[in-house]
Amino acid sequence: MVKLSAVIITLNEEHNIRRCLESLGGVVDEIIVVDSFSTDKTEEICKEFNVKWIQNKFLGHIEQKNFALKSATYDHILSLDADEALDDELREQITAIKNNFEADGYYFNRLTHYVDQWIYRCGWYPDSKLRLLDRTKGQWSGTNPHDIISMNEGANIKKLQGNLLHYSYDSITDHVNQTNKFTTIAAMAAYKNGKRSNNFKIMTRPLLKFFKDYFLKRGFLDGKYGFVICCINSLSALLKYSKLKDLQDGKRIN
Repeated sequence: MVKLSAVIITLNEEHNIRRCLESLGGVVDEIIVVDSFSTDKTEEICKEFNVKWIQNKFLGHIEQKNFALKSATYDHILSLDADEALDDELREQITAIKNNFEADGYYFNRLTHYVDQWIYRCGWYPDSKLRLLDRTKGQWSGTNPHDIISMNEGANIKKLQGNLLHYSYDSITDHVNQTNKFTTIAAMAAYKNGKRSNNFKIMTRPLLKFFKDYFLKRGFLDGKYGFVICCINSLSALLKYSKLKDLQDGKRIN
C-alpha cells in the first residue's frame, strides 16, 4: 500500500478549509498546507486536523503548488484547492487504489456549486482534473492563474469515478470580483508569454464564448444561474483581451 500526501495551498480560507480537510479523513496519510500568510482563522482550523503547516510567500499559483508538491513526505500526492472536497464515491476510489497505485496519475470530474445550486453545464461539467499523481512523473504548469498538472511524456493516466466537489462562489458579486482579479493575472501572463490582443478579438471573443457556453454547452438548462455564469464567462474574455491590449499600449491594468 502506498502512502498518500494531500497538499493544499491557502490564503484566508477559513470559510472553506474545514470542509476540505474533513473530506480527506481516512483517505490520506498526511496533509500539507502551504499558506501565504493568512490573517483569518485558517491556521487555527488547520491545526485542529494535525496538518503540517508551512508558510511561504505567494509568487503565483503554479509556483506555490509546485512548492507544496516538494514539501510532501511521500511521492504519491493528492493536490486540492481549499474550496474543494472529495465526494463519498471519490473517497472510496482513492482509498482503494492505494492498494494498487498502478497509474502515474489519475483524473476525475469536478462538479461546481454556484451560489445555491450545482452546475452541470455551461462548460463547467464534466470538468476533468488530474489531481492524484506520482510527483516523480509530473508537476504543475500552465499559465497563471490557470494551473494544470502536466505529466511526463509516456506517463500512464487513468480516470477515477466520483466527483471533486468545488464550492466556487457564494454570490454573483464574488464571481465578478474573482473574474476581474484573475483576468488581470491572465493578461499579464499572456503578455509576458508574447501573446497579443486587438480590437477584433476584444469584440468577437466575448460573443463566441457566450454562444459556446450557453448554446453549444447547454448552459440554458442550468436556469437563471446558467445564464449568469455564461454572461460572466463572456465578461472574462472581454476583460482579458481588453487588459492585454492596454498592456500593449503601455497602460496600467491594476
